[in-house]
Amino acid sequence: MPKTQRVEPADLDDVDLRILRALAADGRLTNKALSTRLGLAESTCAYRVRALRDRGVITGTSVRLSLPALGYPIQAFIKVRLGSHNRAHVDKLYAALAEAPGVIQAFHVAGEDDFHLHVAVDTPEALRDFVLSHVTVHRVVRQTETQLVFELRDGAGVLPGS
Repeated sequence: MPKTQRVEPADLDDVDLRILRALAADGRLTNKALSTRLGLAESTCAYRVRALRDRGVITGTSVRLSLPALGYPIQAFIKVRLGSHNRAHVDKLYAALAEAPGVIQAFHVAGEDDFHLHVAVDTPEALRDFVLSHVTVHRVVRQTETQLVFELRDGAGVLPGS
């Protein structure tokens, strides 16, 4: 299981932030479109984006899927509490939860709960079956709580001025 390493915040100037805001809004922008939008030379823009990738500020690009259009209209968060916190059990369970079909994101958290799972399924019965087949089957799991997602909105994000 990959371990999180401490990363120092990047020293970003105004151009970097403008590039990041534009790409966060539309990750499909070509270099030419990005440079035109920001009023930068294409070579400067390409260099800056490459540098942001090399420094680990941009870690990838992704596609947002319409879960209902794919047949998964029900989203939920499943809180998972463990009965014991043996490192091997925690690592093994985390890997299994993250790999379970329907898991969008798996969070290892502090507090009363140990894991939060964001899942998408097609029916209420499938949600029940997910919990029974992929979560509570692990002996280390003591308790679960499932919360349905009624609506999802994007937040403001972390970039200044976004």
